[in-house]
Amino acid sequence: MIRTFGGAVLAAALAGAALGSSPVAAQGAGAGAFSGNAVRIGVLNDQSGLYAEFGGQGSIEAARMAVEDIGGKIDGVPIEILSADHQNKPDIASGIARQWYDRDGVDAIMELTTSSVALAVQGLSREKKKITITTGAASSDLTGKACTSYGYHWAYDTRALAVGTGGALTRAGGDTWFFLTADYAFGSALEADTSRVVLANGGKVLGSVRHPLSNQDFSSFLLQAQGSKAKVIGLANAGLDTSNSIKQAAEYGIVEGGQKLAALLFTLSEVHGLGLKVAQGLTLTEGWYWDTNDETRAFGQRFMKRTGRMPNMIQAGTYSAVLSYLRAVKAAGTDETEAVNAKLKTLPVDDVFAHGGIVQPNGRMVHDMYLFEVKKPAESKGEWDLYRQLATIPGREAYATPAESGCPLTAK
Repeated sequence: MIRTFGGAVLAAALAGAALGSSPVAAQGAGAGAFSGNAVRIGVLNDQSGLYAEFGGQGSIEAARMAVEDIGGKIDGVPIEILSADHQNKPDIASGIARQWYDRDGVDAIMELTTSSVALAVQGLSREKKKITITTGAASSDLTGKACTSYGYHWAYDTRALAVGTGGALTRAGGDTWFFLTADYAFGSALEADTSRVVLANGGKVLGSVRHPLSNQDFSSFLLQAQGSKAKVIGLANAGLDTSNSIKQAAEYGIVEGGQKLAALLFTLSEVHGLGLKVAQGLTLTEGWYWDTNDETRAFGQRFMKRTGRMPNMIQAGTYSAVLSYLRAVKAAGTDETEAVNAKLKTLPVDDVFAHGGIVQPNGRMVHDMYLFEVKKPAESKGEWDLYRQLATIPGREAYATPAESGCPLTAK
């Protein structure tokens, strides 16, 4: 079952929250192992803004696929998926999450594109003692200094992206960097994590410039990057901001002039939207690719039939997060947070997204990452044949250990 909240519908629902009874309250204390006689999961993400192709409706569809694959019910209790567009605004996201918890009986929230949103909702969920599994946001702070007992981070994070793309390019001779950074939590974390990797590999950071979220004109920022003479311009942004940066960099002849662009967070969806003519040669890191093996190809084709697109790592990661949560609920025999939380921290992650994934005590799910190069048009055999794999980055190298993460819950 899918319920969607957005725009005026959401505003009306929030305004009338006090008028309806909570599914939890209606069930009554001690009425059973499942609150409200249902397992309810909220998918909260950007469905209309610059990250709409990043996760958006595709993540909702991936969540529905996970529900189908576990049978649609647990112990005879139905599973419901709710969804909403947070518009990349932490206050709107927190308002939706609060309503979901207080009125609609939502047990867990997934996806949470945009780091400022994810940090806000994870903080609220700590107070409410509810589980969040972030797949869309990148900041490593989610399982670092901002970690909580109920917060999990799937799919990727800024450290893993930095180790993959930053480390590879620096070792390959790109030893001077200049960053073009989105001016919010995600951009700052990605620049900081990549800078550490560059320095650790013997490189230098020559400078950085910050741009507003959902920016349109990158000319002044790109000219500063070009003027730095850095060998690599690190794009510490995402979605349409990265796509627009790359398009406008081409207008200034930056790559033709000898500098290399590093798309530090760029997924299959954005590469497809940009096209191989513009994106060819980009080096990037992702946690999943549909054309890796027979299992991923089958999942990709199944997703394609439903959406008309191949899934990226955010959407495949959301499938994994929802499926893992539901497996934990099934193992616990209840949707009660503490019981499910204990199972999530101990059950291995074994699905189409990750085999042998391990959940650390700080909530970080550790799995392999992959370094890709975008193919040239002549190399591609089809519309979604976009990547050539350069390397596998073992999870133990890609992600921080709990002790390294800065999470106060796991500090020794």
